[in-house]
Amino acid sequence: MENDYGCDMRGMLSFQILWLLSKKPMHGEEIAREMEKRRGEKPKAGTIYPALKELKEKKLIKGAKKGKTIVYSLTPAGRQGTKRAMAYFCRCFGEIFEQGK
Repeated sequence: MENDYGCDMRGMLSFQILWLLSKKPMHGEEIAREMEKRRGEKPKAGTIYPALKELKEKKLIKGAKKGKTIVYSLTPAGRQGTKRAMAYFCRCFGEIFEQGK
């Protein structure tokens, strides 16, 4: 993913998906739109769906078919993992945000 940040932001994909799903269950297109609001560009299906598949295989999310759409939500393990990941993120990067104030 090309960007102007000087570093590769792709490693944040799974974390961002889990964080979004901690707010409410969503389908893949909805996740992509929410990411677009925050990133400024919409991730492609070839980026989103493999990440969803991996999170599902790790039993962090589950998918429920609603008509032709699959709506994803966090599992209990996913909810706990998201809390731990958020705490880790704040420990690692919180100082950066404090300096920006």
